Amino acid sequence: MRVRQLTAAAAALLLAAVLGGCSDRPAPARPPAPEPVPEVTAATGDVPPTDRAAVGDGGTLRWAVDRVPATLNVYQPAATADSALLAHALYPSLFRPDGHGRLVPDPDYLAGAESTPPGQQPQVVTYRLNPHAVWSDGTPLTAADLIAQRAALSGLDPAYRSGHPAGYDAIDSIGQGADPREVKVTFRRPCADWPSLFGPLYPAAETSTAAAFNQALAGGEHPSAGPYTVSRYDAEDGRVTVVRNPLWWGDRPKADRIDFLAAAPERRLDALDQDLLDIAPVTAAVDRAAPPAPSASPSAAAPPAAAPEAAALALRRAESLPGITVHRAATASLTQLTLNAARAPLTDPALRLALGRAVDRRRVAAAALTPLGLAPATLGSHLLAGDQDGYRDNSAAAGPADAARLFDEAGWKRPDGGGTRAKDGKALTLDLLVPAGSATAKRTADALTAGLAEQGVALRTVTAPADTFVKDHLAVGDYDLALFSWPAGPSPASEQRPAYAKPRPDPDGTLDPGSNYARSGTEEIDRLFDRAAGELDRATRLDLLQEADVRIWQLGHSVPLYQRPELVGVRSGVAGAGVWGFDWPRFQDVGWSLTS
Repeated sequence: MRVRQLTAAAAALLLAAVLGGCSDRPAPARPPAPEPVPEVTAATGDVPPTDRAAVGDGGTLRWAVDRVPATLNVYQPAATADSALLAHALYPSLFRPDGHGRLVPDPDYLAGAESTPPGQQPQVVTYRLNPHAVWSDGTPLTAADLIAQRAALSGLDPAYRSGHPAGYDAIDSIGQGADPREVKVTFRRPCADWPSLFGPLYPAAETSTAAAFNQALAGGEHPSAGPYTVSRYDAEDGRVTVVRNPLWWGDRPKADRIDFLAAAPERRLDALDQDLLDIAPVTAAVDRAAPPAPSASPSAAAPPAAAPEAAALALRRAESLPGITVHRAATASLTQLTLNAARAPLTDPALRLALGRAVDRRRVAAAALTPLGLAPATLGSHLLAGDQDGYRDNSAAAGPADAARLFDEAGWKRPDGGGTRAKDGKALTLDLLVPAGSATAKRTADALTAGLAEQGVALRTVTAPADTFVKDHLAVGDYDLALFSWPAGPSPASEQRPAYAKPRPDPDGTLDPGSNYARSGTEEIDRLFDRAAGELDRATRLDLLQEADVRIWQLGHSVPLYQRPELVGVRSGVAGAGVWGFDWPRFQDVGWSLTS
């Protein structure tokens, strides 16, 4: 499973429930022809190409994290975005994503990997591990590590406290091949996402028993197998230090060591200014910048309308910090407007489709992204980012572009002379739930409110903090419209399925939406996701995903708006750092340039 970073989004709350699995159903016919791709598409990530020859040997990098993670095992409930970041420096991933979200073998860990061709049953995948790969205690990476991890993550033993990521449950058997470096995995049903398995990979000693697996993985006494190894793990001091792994067999890491330092987002601009950090995500520092309190009442809370102005000031400050470059780009996370189909009047699909067509996505993207110096790129897919392999704009599937006609046909008429539409004496006034304290969310909400008002729809913005956004609103259906984001990863068939899976009734008859907070879905959409997850032919798999996206548009489930923006401050002279987008850092290449 590729583990995505779980962070507080600038434009929305980032929800990362990675469920689903693999299937063996046949493919459908190709979906209808799409609407032309928008003129402006997002560029996911911004990391200047690194020439290793131009990067010096030695030095220390200071890298901001939110906090020292409680565990480095990304499959444990306590794992965070910082767990995933450090794990990529310390543990193997057999495949890694490229700049377009495609998983490719990592030669540091794999000498080769192949699956049986589409249509051949059963599917058998053969991994050949790099013969030079060893854990930091000198133990070779072998089939035993993959076998133990499969047992831990398959869901067969409830004693393992894990989220059971997709794909492991599809494995029928796993064992050593011709030698300990060869692993053969046989699937009980085809699994298209097999490259996402065993990333990160942990040593068998950490996963072979539930007792070992369930312990917090922290500190330097645990074997690792990345370019770096832990030398200090100090939660009290807010510091994790990693140093070159002396047994590393790949390209020599450029930096002697990296200090991951706990730094609250609101203090990062100061830390960069004071030369205390070299690499620091600053999205939250800008997006959630607090305006100065009124002089007459220093403790008074700032009005929500002040957030965009404070964010603009924070961005200008970040851009003016001496010796700091602010890298900015879209990240692999899709911000959408979700429509609650279980709450009147949005129970009517005709009204949902009219609302979807009434949203001016270009206007919204411009309001959200232009103030951050990003192109106003819109999204036309629920499942894929703008420059992800296979992306296309399917928004034409939502029906005619004439939203006014759709509203009228749904029975929501506008009074003579304009104003708010009404039906059966009830005005079309809806609540819009947005994350509290986010300037990007506020700009988005303001653009949505203004644009929909022109179509006769009145919105009331309701804000909620991150700790209650899901449990008190999305999960219980206490909203009409909601603004939040879903990650876009290299395995959309399994990673995106939870957001669109048809809600099922609990034993008591109560509808359980799972992670589908829109509460609308169909058996057909579920089947399309399942078939895509089990389709080994890439072109056919993309066709299945396109058809699923078409059906989601036609359902009036949600409206994709734009990719979530990300900002990272990087000190002059640091090479190999920026906004990573689909990818994660190649830590052995990050260092100080020879010209710094």
